[in-house]
Amino acid sequence: MFGMGCFWGAEKKFWSIPGVVSTSVGYAGGTTQGPTYPQVCSGKTGHAEVVAVEYDPAKVSYDALLKVFFESHNPTQLNRQGNDVGTQYRSGIYTSTPEQRRSAEAAKQAYQHELSQAGHGTIVTELLDAPPYYPAEEYHQKYLLKNPDGYCGLGGTGVSCPIGLLR
Repeated sequence: MFGMGCFWGAEKKFWSIPGVVSTSVGYAGGTTQGPTYPQVCSGKTGHAEVVAVEYDPAKVSYDALLKVFFESHNPTQLNRQGNDVGTQYRSGIYTSTPEQRRSAEAAKQAYQHELSQAGHGTIVTELLDAPPYYPAEEYHQKYLLKNPDGYCGLGGTGVSCPIGLLR
């Protein structure tokens, strides 16, 4: 799972990658079981907006997904992306295996080096074992496919992440 601001744009970034089998958006990392969008937006649940990504490792590597994650948003911004502000818009990587955790830590370190060289700040991405995931309401799923002119506040730093070339 990845949190990179508003989950609509994050989901779109991942669903277009060859080898990604499915995506869904939801909430993770908070204290409320089964939160709703209004509850998450209140900032009282502690949840982040996330995209759950199912992928075929024979077609796309986890490192390639990490590269898309880091390059598609600004991981140095705390609790915001674009005009979206609040703890639900925080940057996060939520790993399912020890191997994913090691890869994410290495990618974060490598990208921090590149960002520092380019004059950017410190990465604030939280890196946690995957917490419980609660799918968002149906109208949020594939939102930008259903609403092609919908808002997406994602924007990267313009700095290339030196890991995970797509296969």
